[in-house]
Amino acid sequence: DGPAPRRVGEGVDAVLRRCGGGGGLATARLFGGWEAAVGPSVAAHAQPLALRGTTLVVGVDAPAYATQLRLLAPQLIARLADLISPGAVEAVEVRVRG
Repeated sequence: DGPAPRRVGEGVDAVLRRCGGGGGLATARLFGGWEAAVGPSVAAHAQPLALRGTTLVVGVDAPAYATQLRLLAPQLIARLADLISPGAVEAVEVRVRG
């Protein structure tokens, strides 16, 4: 009796989406494939902080990298569409840390 069993990942994905997150699988793919998406030189200075809905929040360690990522946002979104799924990231918000 009761509801049919579901995979834990499905439930976690649903909860994260309701809380404004990008979903567990999308977030895992994003964080796991970040260096491949941006290259090692950019990854050394810019890290994904969160996926809020379809907005990727990226932290950078210098204003120059913030400018670079903002200019390259359309290309980054296209790469992430291949990495995660089309439409998973539609905007990039860049924050200078520290």
